[in-house]
Amino acid sequence: MTLCVLHVAAEMYPLLKTGGLADVVGALPPAQTQLGTNARVILPAFPAVIGGLTQIQHVADLGPAFGIDNVRLERGLLEPHGIVVYVVRADAFYDRPGNPYFDSSHNQYADSDRRFALLGWAAARVATGADPAWKPHILHAHDWHAGLAPAYLRAHARASGKPHVPCVITVHNLAYQGVFPASEFRYLQLPVDFFSVDGVEFYGHLSFLKAGLFYADRITTVSPTYSHEIQTHAQGAGLDGLLRTRTHDISGILNGVDQTVWNPAIDTLIDTRYSLAKFSGKAKCKAALQDRVGLARDDGALLFGVVSRLTEQKGIDLLLSAIPDIVQRGGQLVVLGTGDAALENGLKNAAQAHPQSIAVVLGFDETLSHSIIAGSDVVMVPSRFEPCGLTQLYALAYGSLPLVHSVGGLADTVTDASLENLADDVSTGFVFHHFNRVSLVAAIRRAFALKQRRPEWKAVVRRAMTQDFGWEASALRYVDVYRELVAI
Repeated sequence: MTLCVLHVAAEMYPLLKTGGLADVVGALPPAQTQLGTNARVILPAFPAVIGGLTQIQHVADLGPAFGIDNVRLERGLLEPHGIVVYVVRADAFYDRPGNPYFDSSHNQYADSDRRFALLGWAAARVATGADPAWKPHILHAHDWHAGLAPAYLRAHARASGKPHVPCVITVHNLAYQGVFPASEFRYLQLPVDFFSVDGVEFYGHLSFLKAGLFYADRITTVSPTYSHEIQTHAQGAGLDGLLRTRTHDISGILNGVDQTVWNPAIDTLIDTRYSLAKFSGKAKCKAALQDRVGLARDDGALLFGVVSRLTEQKGIDLLLSAIPDIVQRGGQLVVLGTGDAALENGLKNAAQAHPQSIAVVLGFDETLSHSIIAGSDVVMVPSRFEPCGLTQLYALAYGSLPLVHSVGGLADTVTDASLENLADDVSTGFVFHHFNRVSLVAAIRRAFALKQRRPEWKAVVRRAMTQDFGWEASALRYVDVYRELVAI
Protein backbone atom coordinates (compact mmCIF):
# COMPACT_ATOMS: atom_id res chain seq x y z
CA MET A 1 0.00 0.00 0.00
CA THR A 2 1.26 3.47 -0.87
CA LEU A 3 2.09 5.71 2.08
CA CYS A 4 0.04 8.93 1.94
CA VAL A 5 1.34 12.10 3.63
CA LEU A 6 -0.24 15.54 4.01
CA HIS A 7 2.23 18.41 4.50
CA VAL A 8 0.85 21.49 6.24
CA ALA A 9 2.65 24.80 5.75
CA ALA A 10 2.19 28.52 5.21
CA GLU A 11 4.30 28.79 2.06
CA MET A 12 5.72 26.70 -0.75
CA TYR A 13 8.17 27.50 -3.56
CA PRO A 14 7.51 28.53 -6.30
CA LEU A 15 3.99 29.58 -5.28
CA LEU A 16 4.98 31.79 -2.36
CA LYS A 17 8.34 32.31 -0.69
CA THR A 18 9.53 34.51 2.14
CA GLY A 19 12.32 32.22 3.37
CA GLY A 20 13.85 28.75 3.46
CA LEU A 21 10.64 27.11 4.68
CA ALA A 22 9.15 27.57 1.21
CA ASP A 23 12.17 25.91 -0.42
CA VAL A 24 11.82 22.85 1.81
CA VAL A 25 8.06 22.50 1.32
CA GLY A 26 8.56 22.97 -2.42
CA ALA A 27 11.22 20.27 -2.67
CA LEU A 28 10.43 17.57 -0.09
CA PRO A 29 6.99 16.44 -1.36
CA PRO A 30 8.23 15.97 -4.97
CA ALA A 31 11.26 14.07 -3.68
CA GLN A 32 9.00 11.83 -1.61
CA THR A 33 6.68 11.30 -4.55
CA GLN A 34 9.58 10.17 -6.73
CA LEU A 35 10.37 7.56 -4.06
CA GLY A 36 6.83 6.17 -4.09
CA THR A 37 5.11 8.19 -1.36
CA ASN A 38 1.85 9.97 -2.18
CA ALA A 39 2.69 13.40 -0.76
CA ARG A 40 0.26 16.31 -0.86
CA VAL A 41 0.35 19.81 0.61
CA ILE A 42 -2.25 22.08 2.20
CA LEU A 43 -1.73 25.86 2.17
CA PRO A 44 -3.73 29.00 2.93
CA ALA A 45 -5.37 30.39 -0.21
CA PHE A 46 -3.07 33.39 -0.52
CA PRO A 47 -3.42 35.14 -3.91
CA ALA A 48 0.02 33.95 -5.05
CA VAL A 49 -0.88 30.36 -4.19
CA ILE A 50 -4.14 30.45 -6.12
CA GLY A 51 -2.43 32.15 -9.05
CA GLY A 52 0.23 29.44 -9.36
CA LEU A 53 -1.98 26.36 -9.38
CA THR A 54 -3.76 24.72 -12.30
CA GLN A 55 -6.94 22.64 -12.46
CA ILE A 56 -8.35 24.06 -9.23
CA GLN A 57 -11.54 22.31 -8.18
CA HIS A 58 -13.89 22.34 -5.22
CA VAL A 59 -13.45 19.51 -2.72
CA ALA A 60 -15.69 20.27 0.24
CA ASP A 61 -17.48 22.93 2.24
CA LEU A 62 -16.04 22.76 5.74
CA GLY A 63 -18.71 25.01 7.21
CA PRO A 64 -18.35 28.02 9.51
CA ALA A 65 -15.18 28.39 11.58
CA PHE A 66 -13.22 31.18 13.25
CA GLY A 67 -15.76 33.78 12.20
CA ILE A 68 -15.76 32.71 8.54
CA ASP A 69 -19.27 31.85 7.30
CA ASN A 70 -18.12 28.96 5.11
CA VAL A 71 -14.58 27.67 4.79
CA ARG A 72 -14.09 26.02 1.43
CA LEU A 73 -11.55 23.33 0.64
CA GLU A 74 -10.21 23.23 -2.92
CA ARG A 75 -7.35 21.43 -4.60
CA GLY A 76 -5.17 22.11 -7.61
CA LEU A 77 -1.99 20.93 -9.25
CA LEU A 78 1.48 22.42 -8.98
CA GLU A 79 3.44 21.83 -12.15
CA PRO A 80 5.82 20.47 -13.29
CA HIS A 81 5.85 17.82 -10.55
CA GLY A 82 2.08 17.42 -10.52
CA ILE A 83 1.90 17.74 -6.73
CA VAL A 84 -1.66 18.01 -5.44
CA VAL A 85 -2.07 21.14 -3.32
CA TYR A 86 -5.13 21.74 -1.15
CA VAL A 87 -6.03 25.36 -0.47
CA VAL A 88 -8.09 26.68 2.43
CA ARG A 89 -10.43 29.30 0.97
CA ALA A 90 -11.32 31.98 3.51
CA ASP A 91 -10.93 35.22 1.61
CA ALA A 92 -11.47 37.42 4.67
CA PHE A 93 -8.31 35.86 6.13
CA TYR A 94 -6.07 35.22 3.17
CA ASP A 95 -7.04 37.43 0.21
CA ARG A 96 -4.80 40.34 1.18
CA PRO A 97 -2.15 42.09 -0.91
CA GLY A 98 1.55 41.96 -0.13
CA ASN A 99 3.25 39.94 2.56
CA PRO A 100 1.23 36.98 3.89
CA TYR A 101 2.21 37.67 7.49
CA PHE A 102 2.48 41.45 7.86
CA ASP A 103 0.50 44.53 6.91
CA SER A 104 1.91 47.48 4.94
CA SER A 105 3.47 48.86 8.15
CA HIS A 106 5.24 45.52 8.71
CA ASN A 107 3.11 44.72 11.75
CA GLN A 108 1.76 41.22 12.25
CA TYR A 109 -1.92 41.03 11.33
CA ALA A 110 -4.13 41.31 14.41
CA ASP A 111 -5.95 38.10 13.47
CA SER A 112 -2.85 36.00 12.74
CA ASP A 113 -3.80 33.52 15.43
CA ARG A 114 -7.12 32.74 13.77
CA ARG A 115 -5.67 32.79 10.25
CA PHE A 116 -3.21 30.03 11.07
CA ALA A 117 -5.45 28.21 13.51
CA LEU A 118 -7.76 27.80 10.53
CA LEU A 119 -4.91 26.27 8.52
CA GLY A 120 -4.28 23.66 11.24
CA TRP A 121 -8.00 23.02 11.71
CA ALA A 122 -8.57 22.51 7.96
CA ALA A 123 -5.54 20.22 7.74
CA ALA A 124 -6.95 18.09 10.53
CA ARG A 125 -10.25 17.95 8.63
CA VAL A 126 -8.46 16.65 5.52
CA ALA A 127 -6.55 14.15 7.65
CA THR A 128 -9.83 12.84 9.05
CA GLY A 129 -11.63 12.45 5.73
CA ALA A 130 -12.80 15.83 4.36
CA ASP A 131 -11.69 14.75 0.88
CA PRO A 132 -13.71 11.60 0.09
CA ALA A 133 -11.19 10.66 -2.59
CA TRP A 134 -8.01 10.76 -0.49
CA LYS A 135 -6.98 10.41 3.15
CA PRO A 136 -3.43 10.58 4.50
CA HIS A 137 -1.79 8.07 6.82
CA ILE A 138 0.45 10.83 8.25
CA LEU A 139 0.05 14.56 8.80
CA HIS A 140 3.36 16.46 8.61
CA ALA A 141 3.23 19.99 10.06
CA HIS A 142 5.90 22.60 9.34
CA ASP A 143 6.72 25.34 11.86
CA TRP A 144 4.37 27.33 14.09
CA HIS A 145 1.85 28.21 11.38
CA ALA A 146 0.86 24.53 11.28
CA GLY A 147 1.46 23.91 14.99
CA LEU A 148 -2.19 23.54 15.99
CA ALA A 149 -2.87 20.75 13.47
CA PRO A 150 -1.65 18.02 15.88
CA ALA A 151 -3.80 19.55 18.64
CA TYR A 152 -6.91 19.47 16.45
CA LEU A 153 -6.19 15.84 15.57
CA ARG A 154 -5.96 14.93 19.25
CA ALA A 155 -9.19 16.79 19.99
CA HIS A 156 -10.96 15.05 17.11
CA ALA A 157 -9.77 11.63 18.29
CA ARG A 158 -11.01 12.29 21.80
CA ALA A 159 -14.41 13.49 20.60
CA SER A 160 -14.89 10.68 18.09
CA GLY A 161 -13.39 7.85 20.09
CA LYS A 162 -11.27 6.91 17.10
CA PRO A 163 -7.45 6.61 17.02
CA HIS A 164 -5.80 9.90 16.08
CA VAL A 165 -4.01 10.29 12.77
CA PRO A 166 -0.26 10.13 13.52
CA CYS A 167 1.54 13.41 13.03
CA VAL A 168 5.07 14.75 12.72
CA ILE A 169 6.14 18.36 13.23
CA THR A 170 9.31 19.80 11.75
CA VAL A 171 10.98 22.71 13.52
CA HIS A 172 12.52 24.94 10.89
CA ASN A 173 13.33 27.71 13.40
CA LEU A 174 12.49 27.46 17.10
CA ALA A 175 12.82 31.23 17.49
CA TYR A 176 9.48 31.75 15.73
CA GLN A 177 6.80 30.21 17.92
CA GLY A 178 3.46 31.83 17.14
CA VAL A 179 2.87 33.22 20.64
CA PHE A 180 -0.43 35.01 21.30
CA PRO A 181 -2.30 36.35 24.32
CA ALA A 182 -4.13 33.77 26.43
CA SER A 183 -7.36 35.63 25.74
CA GLU A 184 -7.21 34.43 22.13
CA PHE A 185 -7.58 30.79 23.18
CA ARG A 186 -11.37 31.11 23.24
CA TYR A 187 -11.38 31.56 19.46
CA LEU A 188 -9.40 28.41 18.68
CA GLN A 189 -12.22 25.84 19.01
CA LEU A 190 -10.10 23.53 21.18
CA PRO A 191 -11.22 21.79 24.39
CA VAL A 192 -10.86 24.04 27.44
CA ASP A 193 -8.37 21.71 29.13
CA PHE A 194 -5.95 22.06 26.19
CA PHE A 195 -4.97 25.43 27.68
CA SER A 196 -2.58 24.06 30.29
CA VAL A 197 1.13 23.54 30.78
CA ASP A 198 0.52 20.08 29.27
CA GLY A 199 -0.92 21.67 26.14
CA VAL A 200 -0.82 25.01 24.37
CA GLU A 201 -0.15 27.26 27.40
CA PHE A 202 3.27 28.94 27.37
CA TYR A 203 4.22 31.24 30.27
CA GLY A 204 0.70 32.61 30.53
CA HIS A 205 0.28 32.92 26.76
CA LEU A 206 -0.55 30.39 24.10
CA SER A 207 2.06 29.05 21.70
CA PHE A 208 1.20 27.37 18.42
CA LEU A 209 4.65 25.80 18.14
CA LYS A 210 4.49 24.45 21.68
CA ALA A 211 1.14 22.86 20.81
CA GLY A 212 2.76 21.07 17.91
CA LEU A 213 5.74 19.95 19.98
CA PHE A 214 3.46 18.63 22.72
CA TYR A 215 0.77 16.89 20.65
CA ALA A 216 2.76 15.58 17.65
CA ASP A 217 3.93 11.98 17.76
CA ARG A 218 7.38 12.77 16.43
CA ILE A 219 9.49 15.92 16.18
CA THR A 220 12.11 16.55 13.54
CA THR A 221 14.56 19.39 13.07
CA VAL A 222 16.26 20.42 9.86
CA SER A 223 19.75 19.31 10.88
CA PRO A 224 21.25 16.83 13.34
CA THR A 225 23.22 19.41 15.33
CA TYR A 226 20.16 21.65 15.74
CA SER A 227 18.18 18.76 17.21
CA HIS A 228 20.63 18.75 20.13
CA GLU A 229 21.03 22.53 20.39
CA ILE A 230 17.31 23.16 20.92
CA GLN A 231 17.38 20.92 23.98
CA THR A 232 19.76 23.33 25.72
CA HIS A 233 18.87 26.42 27.72
CA ALA A 234 20.96 28.59 25.40
CA GLN A 235 19.04 27.69 22.24
CA GLY A 236 15.81 26.19 23.58
CA ALA A 237 13.89 29.49 23.47
CA GLY A 238 11.95 28.53 26.59
CA LEU A 239 10.94 25.15 25.18
CA ASP A 240 14.07 23.19 26.08
CA GLY A 241 12.42 21.61 29.12
CA LEU A 242 9.58 20.19 27.03
CA LEU A 243 11.99 19.09 24.32
CA ARG A 244 14.23 17.27 26.78
CA THR A 245 11.22 15.25 27.95
CA ARG A 246 10.73 14.22 24.32
CA THR A 247 14.36 13.64 23.43
CA HIS A 248 13.69 10.08 22.20
CA ASP A 249 11.01 11.39 19.81
CA ILE A 250 13.32 13.95 18.15
CA SER A 251 15.27 13.33 14.94
CA GLY A 252 17.57 15.70 13.09
CA ILE A 253 17.19 15.31 9.33
CA LEU A 254 19.30 17.60 7.17
CA ASN A 255 17.53 19.67 4.55
CA GLY A 256 18.42 19.03 0.94
CA VAL A 257 18.84 21.12 -2.18
CA ASP A 258 16.39 21.12 -5.05
CA GLN A 259 18.86 20.36 -7.82
CA THR A 260 16.35 21.30 -10.50
CA VAL A 261 16.51 24.87 -9.16
CA TRP A 262 20.03 25.19 -7.69
CA ASN A 263 22.44 23.75 -10.23
CA PRO A 264 24.93 25.96 -12.10
CA ALA A 265 24.91 23.64 -15.12
CA ILE A 266 21.21 24.32 -15.84
CA ASP A 267 20.49 27.56 -13.96
CA THR A 268 18.80 30.01 -16.34
CA LEU A 269 19.00 32.87 -13.82
CA ILE A 270 22.79 33.24 -13.92
CA ASP A 271 24.89 34.98 -16.56
CA THR A 272 26.73 31.88 -17.81
CA ARG A 273 26.05 28.27 -16.92
CA TYR A 274 29.01 26.25 -15.76
CA SER A 275 30.09 22.96 -14.24
CA LEU A 276 33.27 21.36 -12.95
CA ALA A 277 34.02 20.19 -16.48
CA LYS A 278 33.34 23.65 -17.98
CA PHE A 279 34.29 25.97 -15.16
CA SER A 280 35.17 29.14 -17.09
CA GLY A 281 31.57 30.31 -16.83
CA LYS A 282 32.03 31.05 -13.12
CA ALA A 283 34.48 33.88 -13.86
CA LYS A 284 31.94 35.35 -16.27
CA CYS A 285 29.29 35.17 -13.54
CA LYS A 286 31.64 37.06 -11.23
CA ALA A 287 32.25 39.81 -13.79
CA ALA A 288 28.53 40.07 -14.54
CA LEU A 289 27.75 40.38 -10.82
CA GLN A 290 30.37 43.09 -10.33
CA ASP A 291 28.88 45.02 -13.25
CA ARG A 292 25.30 44.60 -12.07
CA VAL A 293 25.86 45.88 -8.53
CA GLY A 294 28.43 48.53 -9.44
CA LEU A 295 31.58 47.01 -8.00
CA ALA A 296 34.95 47.47 -9.66
CA ARG A 297 35.49 44.88 -12.40
CA ASP A 298 38.38 42.99 -10.82
CA ASP A 299 38.74 39.23 -11.27
CA GLY A 300 41.56 39.18 -8.71
CA ALA A 301 39.51 40.68 -5.89
CA LEU A 302 38.16 38.09 -3.47
CA LEU A 303 34.41 38.62 -3.71
CA PHE A 304 32.29 37.79 -0.66
CA GLY A 305 28.55 37.37 -1.11
CA VAL A 306 25.70 37.50 1.42
CA VAL A 307 22.07 36.58 0.71
CA SER A 308 20.22 36.82 3.99
CA ARG A 309 17.68 38.40 6.23
CA LEU A 310 19.51 41.37 7.70
CA THR A 311 19.09 40.51 11.37
CA GLU A 312 21.28 39.84 14.38
CA GLN A 313 20.27 36.17 14.24
CA LYS A 314 21.97 36.02 10.85
CA GLY A 315 25.11 37.61 12.28
CA ILE A 316 24.88 40.77 10.18
CA ASP A 317 26.04 42.89 13.13
CA LEU A 318 29.18 40.73 13.30
CA LEU A 319 29.63 41.02 9.54
CA LEU A 320 29.53 44.83 9.82
CA SER A 321 32.39 44.75 12.29
CA ALA A 322 34.54 42.76 9.83
CA ILE A 323 33.92 44.86 6.71
CA PRO A 324 37.08 46.97 7.23
CA ASP A 325 39.18 43.80 7.19
CA ILE A 326 37.65 42.72 3.87
CA VAL A 327 38.23 46.13 2.28
CA GLN A 328 41.78 46.57 3.63
CA ARG A 329 42.80 43.25 2.07
CA GLY A 330 41.44 44.28 -1.31
CA GLY A 331 38.28 42.21 -1.09
CA GLN A 332 34.75 43.03 -2.20
CA LEU A 333 31.37 42.40 -0.60
CA VAL A 334 27.87 42.26 -2.07
CA VAL A 335 24.85 41.94 0.23
CA LEU A 336 21.25 41.20 -0.72
CA GLY A 337 18.51 41.22 1.87
CA THR A 338 16.20 43.22 4.07
CA GLY A 339 15.63 43.39 7.79
CA ASP A 340 16.51 45.53 10.78
CA ALA A 341 16.70 49.22 9.93
CA ALA A 342 19.88 49.80 11.93
CA LEU A 343 21.70 46.98 10.13
CA GLU A 344 20.39 48.13 6.75
CA ASN A 345 21.71 51.64 7.48
CA GLY A 346 25.05 50.30 8.64
CA LEU A 347 25.48 48.36 5.41
CA LYS A 348 24.37 51.30 3.28
CA ASN A 349 26.87 53.56 5.03
CA ALA A 350 29.65 51.03 4.35
CA ALA A 351 28.68 50.92 0.68
CA GLN A 352 28.69 54.72 0.43
CA ALA A 353 32.15 54.84 2.03
CA HIS A 354 33.55 52.13 -0.31
CA PRO A 355 31.45 52.18 -3.51
CA GLN A 356 33.97 50.17 -5.53
CA SER A 357 34.26 47.48 -2.87
CA ILE A 358 30.88 47.21 -1.12
CA ALA A 359 27.46 46.86 -2.74
CA VAL A 360 24.20 46.56 -0.84
CA VAL A 361 20.82 45.76 -2.42
CA LEU A 362 17.90 46.01 -0.01
CA GLY A 363 14.95 43.74 -0.80
CA PHE A 364 14.50 40.28 -2.22
CA ASP A 365 15.36 39.37 -5.80
CA GLU A 366 15.42 35.69 -6.78
CA THR A 367 17.50 36.32 -9.90
CA LEU A 368 20.06 38.42 -8.05
CA SER A 369 20.28 35.81 -5.28
CA HIS A 370 21.28 33.21 -7.87
CA SER A 371 23.74 35.67 -9.41
CA ILE A 372 25.39 36.31 -6.03
CA ILE A 373 25.68 32.60 -5.24
CA ALA A 374 27.23 31.95 -8.67
CA GLY A 375 29.40 35.07 -8.91
CA SER A 376 30.93 35.13 -5.43
CA ASP A 377 34.20 33.47 -4.49
CA VAL A 378 33.03 33.10 -0.89
CA VAL A 379 29.45 33.06 0.44
CA MET A 380 29.17 34.17 4.06
CA VAL A 381 26.65 32.74 6.54
CA PRO A 382 27.83 34.11 9.92
CA SER A 383 24.65 33.24 11.83
CA ARG A 384 24.41 33.32 15.63
CA PHE A 385 22.30 30.17 15.30
CA GLU A 386 21.13 28.37 12.18
CA PRO A 387 18.70 25.43 12.23
CA CYS A 388 19.98 24.19 8.87
CA GLY A 389 20.80 26.90 6.42
CA LEU A 390 20.28 26.42 2.72
CA THR A 391 22.52 29.22 1.48
CA GLN A 392 25.72 27.33 2.31
CA LEU A 393 24.38 24.27 0.46
CA TYR A 394 23.65 26.37 -2.62
CA ALA A 395 27.14 27.87 -2.34
CA LEU A 396 28.78 24.44 -2.25
CA ALA A 397 26.91 23.38 -5.37
CA TYR A 398 28.10 26.53 -7.20
CA GLY A 399 31.74 26.26 -6.11
CA SER A 400 31.46 29.42 -3.98
CA LEU A 401 33.16 28.43 -0.76
CA PRO A 402 30.95 28.95 2.32
CA LEU A 403 32.25 30.87 5.31
CA VAL A 404 30.09 29.90 8.28
CA HIS A 405 29.74 29.94 12.06
CA SER A 406 29.93 26.45 13.54
CA VAL A 407 26.31 26.05 14.64
CA GLY A 408 23.33 23.94 13.58
CA GLY A 409 23.28 22.79 10.00
CA LEU A 410 26.27 24.98 9.17
CA ALA A 411 28.41 22.78 11.41
CA ASP A 412 26.95 19.67 9.77
CA THR A 413 27.70 20.69 6.19
CA VAL A 414 30.93 22.71 5.94
CA THR A 415 34.47 21.54 6.78
CA ASP A 416 37.06 24.21 7.52
CA ALA A 417 40.10 24.79 5.30
CA SER A 418 42.52 24.31 8.18
CA LEU A 419 46.00 23.03 7.40
CA GLU A 420 45.07 19.60 8.73
CA ASN A 421 41.87 19.39 6.70
CA LEU A 422 43.60 20.62 3.56
CA ALA A 423 46.21 17.90 4.03
CA ASP A 424 43.47 15.31 4.49
CA ASP A 425 41.53 16.54 1.41
CA VAL A 426 38.29 17.14 3.34
CA SER A 427 38.01 20.96 3.33
CA THR A 428 34.93 22.53 1.72
CA GLY A 429 34.94 26.08 3.12
CA PHE A 430 35.79 28.21 6.15
CA VAL A 431 34.40 27.76 9.67
CA PHE A 432 34.71 30.02 12.72
CA HIS A 433 33.85 28.61 16.13
CA HIS A 434 33.42 31.62 18.41
CA PHE A 435 30.81 34.25 17.67
CA ASN A 436 33.09 37.27 17.83
CA ARG A 437 34.98 39.53 15.49
CA VAL A 438 38.38 37.93 16.13
CA SER A 439 37.17 34.48 15.13
CA LEU A 440 35.31 35.75 12.05
CA VAL A 441 38.28 37.80 10.85
CA ALA A 442 40.55 34.79 11.27
CA ALA A 443 38.26 32.83 8.92
CA ILE A 444 38.26 35.73 6.45
CA ARG A 445 42.07 35.74 6.54
CA ARG A 446 42.12 32.00 5.82
CA ALA A 447 39.96 32.67 2.76
CA PHE A 448 42.38 35.31 1.46
CA ALA A 449 45.35 33.05 2.17
CA LEU A 450 43.83 30.07 0.39
CA LYS A 451 42.93 32.19 -2.65
CA GLN A 452 46.63 32.91 -3.08
CA ARG A 453 47.37 29.18 -3.35
CA ARG A 454 45.56 28.50 -6.58
CA PRO A 455 45.99 24.69 -6.77
CA GLU A 456 44.65 24.26 -3.23
CA TRP A 457 41.80 26.72 -3.83
CA LYS A 458 40.76 24.80 -6.94
CA ALA A 459 40.91 21.50 -5.05
CA VAL A 460 38.60 22.83 -2.31
CA VAL A 461 36.19 24.23 -4.92
CA ARG A 462 36.14 20.87 -6.68
CA ARG A 463 35.43 19.07 -3.42
CA ALA A 464 32.67 21.53 -2.57
CA MET A 465 30.94 21.01 -5.90
CA THR A 466 31.01 17.24 -5.58
CA GLN A 467 29.19 17.22 -2.22
CA ASP A 468 25.78 15.59 -2.54
CA PHE A 469 23.02 17.34 -0.61
CA GLY A 470 20.15 16.25 -2.82
CA TRP A 471 16.78 15.53 -1.27
CA GLU A 472 16.70 11.77 -1.84
CA ALA A 473 18.56 10.74 1.33
CA SER A 474 16.55 13.14 3.49
CA ALA A 475 13.26 12.08 1.91
CA LEU A 476 14.06 8.46 2.74
CA ARG A 477 14.79 9.37 6.36
CA TYR A 478 11.40 11.06 6.68
CA VAL A 479 9.75 7.92 5.33
CA ASP A 480 11.56 5.93 8.03
CA VAL A 481 10.05 8.26 10.66
CA TYR A 482 6.58 7.88 9.14
CA ARG A 483 6.78 4.10 9.01
CA GLU A 484 7.63 3.97 12.70
CA LEU A 485 4.22 5.55 13.30
CA VAL A 486 2.05 3.60 10.87
CA ALA A 487 1.95 -0.07 9.94
CA ILE A 488 1.93 -0.17 6.13
